[in-house]
Amino acid sequence: MPSSRRDTIRGIVLVNIATCAWATNIILGRYLRGQIGPLTLTAARYGVASVVFALLLRGKPVADRRVGTDLRILTLMALTGIVLFAPALYFGLRFTTAINGTLINSVSPLLTAVFAAWLIREPFSAGQVAGALAALGGVAVLLTGGRLPSGGALSPNPGDLLILFAATAWSLYSVAVRKIVGHRSPLSATALSMFMGLPFLVIAALVETASSPAAWSPALIGIILYLGVVPAALGFLCWNAGVKRLGAGGAMVFYNTLPLYGALFGFLFLGETLGPAHLAGGALILAGGLVSAMTGKKKRQETV
Repeated sequence: MPSSRRDTIRGIVLVNIATCAWATNIILGRYLRGQIGPLTLTAARYGVASVVFALLLRGKPVADRRVGTDLRILTLMALTGIVLFAPALYFGLRFTTAINGTLINSVSPLLTAVFAAWLIREPFSAGQVAGALAALGGVAVLLTGGRLPSGGALSPNPGDLLILFAATAWSLYSVAVRKIVGHRSPLSATALSMFMGLPFLVIAALVETASSPAAWSPALIGIILYLGVVPAALGFLCWNAGVKRLGAGGAMVFYNTLPLYGALFGFLFLGETLGPAHLAGGALILAGGLVSAMTGKKKRQETV
């Protein structure tokens, strides 16, 4: 088998490992909703992940272990990707299903493309606009349950809105990552932003624990260790290794496997079911994501 084809297959496997790992984070976030508060879960998860990233940074160049002149952009990453994203996601999963969580969260690449075009002037094609509109329609179907208003205002599930907020925060984080990786490794940027955001999460978790203590058990500790090592660390490493082999556009096509894994795991482990709104909304989001990723990749190639 030619090495280029081998690299492509390995890249596809790696990005699927990443999206599968991230889907389990959403499933477990839903599963743990009655055992531990969202802020405590986030702080504990990122505490474990910070240890992993600190070990990974050992032996790296000194510049990778220092903030240097990147204080402002790393602060933005810490705020959006660490302090806001996971707590909003876990809060949302208290009120909505894991299937909804993965479907709504899958609009992140499209939101990232929109913010990148707006904030850092990345090219944004007509195909990406069409994809974004299709995905927006899919989110609307999920938020409304596929029902049109009849004489009154719509009342979307607050959990769905929180997860949409989380997806927006993650998209802003992703734009910041695109800005910084030109001169800093993704490992360094991710680790340092996590180190900067963790103290705020610990303080918030202490406040939360005073009124809503976690039901600590060996199983809960084991799940937190898993969340810190697999979705946070392994998912990051596999994703970046896959991007290296497939390119950002090629990898982003497979980001759309996230809701597929989420739906499968939600059905198998949480007993959740797929309704017509899930199928219609999910199809629109997946189609929009594929169109956006494919046309966005073509647009970037034309501008090189």
